[in-house]
Amino acid sequence: MFHWYVINTYSGHENKVKANLEHRIVSMNQQQRFRRVVVPTEQVIETKDGQKVQTEKRVLPGYVLVNMDLNDEAWTVVKGTPGVTAFVGAGAKPSPLSTAEVDRILHAGGVAGAPATRAQVEFSLGESVKVTSGPLSDFDGEIVDVNADAQKLKVLVDIFERQVPVELAFDQVKKID
Repeated sequence: MFHWYVINTYSGHENKVKANLEHRIVSMNQQQRFRRVVVPTEQVIETKDGQKVQTEKRVLPGYVLVNMDLNDEAWTVVKGTPGVTAFVGAGAKPSPLSTAEVDRILHAGGVAGAPATRAQVEFSLGESVKVTSGPLSDFDGEIVDVNADAQKLKVLVDIFERQVPVELAFDQVKKID
């Protein structure tokens, strides 16, 4: 019976382990025992130098998901793969993931087939920023609130010797070094 299992790898070697495992499955003629080998990733939008950049990040660094029919031969194929440190599970026997866990990891809240996209927050409370666009461009301010989901910041800007809270998008400000 096919279930999803999690294997632990050296961090940063997930894609190499995936390629090695897929090669071993074919070379050891075990294709009937394995369906998929997945390194779960998500698309992340980062703001760098005022520009939005989309990058791919691992959802679970150091782990690879394998959909397989676990028996002694399949166990040997996975355990003998270079870079694999262990199966994840209690005791000596690996524990399969539930369907809900697999859906949450693989889809990460996105629509099936389309990777979820989230913003990478590089701003923190109390940081000084310079407004780069809009009517307040070239004004300096201090961050008092960060809303990562909406990609907005609330910044206290000095206008006519008064601090005024202004809501700005991530791409409308840059950090002051």
